[in-house]
Amino acid sequence: MSIAVYVLVMAGVTYLIRMVPFTFFRKKITSRFWLSFLHYIPYAVLSAMTIPAIFYSTGSMPTAIAGTVVALVMAYFELPLIAVALGASLAAFLTGLVL
Repeated sequence: MSIAVYVLVMAGVTYLIRMVPFTFFRKKITSRFWLSFLHYIPYAVLSAMTIPAIFYSTGSMPTAIAGTVVALVMAYFELPLIAVALGASLAAFLTGLVL
């Protein structure tokens, strides 16, 4: 019974998230503030979900920091996503071996 309630609540929340913008924003948004705000929301949410997982995924803060630093440097140089992921994983692994 509780699983059905959870699914119904998730469906309601998902529907509201998708319906509310259509209800309140009938005209095209022309404000530069709101356009930039709405543009950066996905990046902010993705960061908020990913950053904690990065630092608690390895079980060791030094390995997580090493992997994060390597990933940020590689991403700064616009390397492909697979290369960044592999480089960060390798850095975390090697740091774990050294420590």
